[in-house]
Amino acid sequence: MLFTSQNSEDVRCKCICPPYKDHSGQIYNKNVSQKDCDCLHVVEPMPVPGPDVEAYCLRCECKYEERSSVTIKVTIIIYLSILGLLLLYMVYLTLVEPILKRRLFGHSQLIQSDEDIGDHQPFANAHDVLARSRSRANVLNKVEYAQQRWKLQVQEQRKSVFDRHVVLS
Repeated sequence: MLFTSQNSEDVRCKCICPPYKDHSGQIYNKNVSQKDCDCLHVVEPMPVPGPDVEAYCLRCECKYEERSSVTIKVTIIIYLSILGLLLLYMVYLTLVEPILKRRLFGHSQLIQSDEDIGDHQPFANAHDVLARSRSRANVLNKVEYAQQRWKLQVQEQRKSVFDRHVVLS
């Protein structure tokens, strides 16, 4: 029998009965088999007396519902796992990555002063950063190199616009 192999919460019959005479509308749920999913088996206690039962039950809409609690549990576990991984990644980005950056590159190589950047060589240490990114060959270093290059370009543009009053074209 299929009904006994499932949890009692996985199958149910739901009857929605609208208001009838002086009785308000009700929703009834009961764990019954699909063949017993009707008003007579689900609606207990019957709110109307004997002669009105048939008229009351004709107005009720009963539906057999089946769900898989295993699928729901697996979906929730996957969702929470992804959420946990994203949380760990956020912790890594906010706490661990800055420490690793300082240890690998040092403060002097990440931030250059205006004296280090000459008019003839705006990207003075870009070649060194590129060599390091090639030797380590991981995505993080490549992204950091692109970010560093962009920062240097922005710094050079600011210097050109504000100090020399020259707009780059």
